[in-house]
Amino acid sequence: MELTERKKKVLRSVVDLYIRTAEPVGSKAITALPDMQYSSATIRNEMADLTAMGYLEQPHTSAGRVPSAAGYRLYVDELMADYRLSMDETKSINVAIEEKMQKVDKMMEKVAKLVSQATDLPAISMASRFGGATVRRFELILAGKGSVILVLMLSDEQVVNKLIKLPVNVADSDLKILSAVLNATMTGLSAEEFTPELLERVMGSAGAAASLVPIVMEFASETMRSQGNTNMAVAGQMRLLGHPEYRDVDKAQRLMSSLDEEGLSNLPAIMRGTNGTQVLVGPENVAQELKDTSVVMTKFDIGDGMQGMIGVVGPTRMDYAKVTARLSYFAESLSKMFAKPANPQLEEAQEENE
Repeated sequence: MELTERKKKVLRSVVDLYIRTAEPVGSKAITALPDMQYSSATIRNEMADLTAMGYLEQPHTSAGRVPSAAGYRLYVDELMADYRLSMDETKSINVAIEEKMQKVDKMMEKVAKLVSQATDLPAISMASRFGGATVRRFELILAGKGSVILVLMLSDEQVVNKLIKLPVNVADSDLKILSAVLNATMTGLSAEEFTPELLERVMGSAGAAASLVPIVMEFASETMRSQGNTNMAVAGQMRLLGHPEYRDVDKAQRLMSSLDEEGLSNLPAIMRGTNGTQVLVGPENVAQELKDTSVVMTKFDIGDGMQGMIGVVGPTRMDYAKVTARLSYFAESLSKMFAKPANPQLEEAQEENE
């Protein structure tokens, strides 16, 4: 028995109605749909065929049908319409992610202070995402005359959007063509893979909306790079002054001024692909300001696709055994803590005590 386009249309309607109502769907409900131009008898026959083919099931003697597992699979693979997120939905998702990131930022500040206290050295704590986010789907929505909303759905489940003022007038059909081209050529790529050659190729296929391609590519590239940014906290810089190597105030000041996000930006890259504790002694440090110091770092898991890193910066004359042991214990304890299910009551109590 052939699965015709009419059968597919009936199956899609049955699944859509069943998802909305959770009630077995009868032929009358399908016939009443505005885009269904077939008679009730025709639809009954098609539903009977779909049942015989294993795409629908009849749960009891009721005339209604429900989708089978095979029906859902065909629906997901071929039949379901693209769902376009509303602005409220994208805003709600972004707010939830922002709240999560603020909690992580706060935790990183606390961790840096604790590590600094335990080692009597300046401490760094960082949180970053595994790998880099890529764009999973592009959507372009006409928002009125002269403007369009660009929506990016990222591989890490984030959704970001941007209002673009159109350089030229484009129709909704032009935006649909451009969306299809973008989804066929630019999804799953890193920011580094957004090359001039790719730009030229996409623009050549984009039709009347080609002038939007550089804007889309620039925003997508900036977004992906920002998702890969590391949240960093540094604590205990003044502890350097307690070590004889830094009695020279100018020398101490130069080092302390480099202990910020810019000066330590290469550390996440150094830790990428390594396991356990990493020790960089003197000249092994890339940053010029750290050439006379040692840096000890180790990683821990945060969950939700994120990884943490803690480390200390100090004189090459540091007690490496003690520092590495303490950092390793911190990392192990933090991984266990983040692995535990969230306890909202405990979080509220902690916030009240701060």
